[in-house]
Amino acid sequence: MNLDDEDLFRDAMGDVTPLKDCANTQWLRAPSTKEPRTAQREDEEENFLTRGFLDIIPLNTPLEYKTDGMQQGVVEKLRLGKYPLDASLNLLRQPVETCRQSLFSFMLQARKQGLRNLLIIHGKGRDDESHANIVRSYLSRWLQEFDEVQSFCVAQPQHGGAGALYVGLRKTDQARLENRERHAKRSR
Repeated sequence: MNLDDEDLFRDAMGDVTPLKDCANTQWLRAPSTKEPRTAQREDEEENFLTRGFLDIIPLNTPLEYKTDGMQQGVVEKLRLGKYPLDASLNLLRQPVETCRQSLFSFMLQARKQGLRNLLIIHGKGRDDESHANIVRSYLSRWLQEFDEVQSFCVAQPQHGGAGALYVGLRKTDQARLENRERHAKRSR
């Protein structure tokens, strides 16, 4: 500090008195000097869900998707809510990036646990530019990016109606094997 800075400092601090009772003082921890952890663990996958530009789907267009080869009867049962739900994810009033991260984690967990039928609650908006409809439009795009997703459609009113989606996932290899064994025992 030069002399001018020192004089200014003394003038500013002239009427300051030291604290007498330090027991009541709470000291805040100094911010960490370490870099935030960005490296992912080896068993974690990188989030591949797209960001950025989005074609907003109008509210009056129901969301529906099925992969090639998917039987229409299976899709119809999903649409009618006839399959028991294995898990659900609530994305109401969350920022889009949080929704993206939550969906990715949720889908990885569902794959690990071998779940088949999911409910994703995204909310309803009043107009096409509402936050809920933006999340809904992203969900339509994101779900199609997962290989496990065979189909999705609008949920029944008791599960959220137009503010939620039923998602049907592929069977895991283990579930296919168990199914084959169960049916083979019946045919004997």
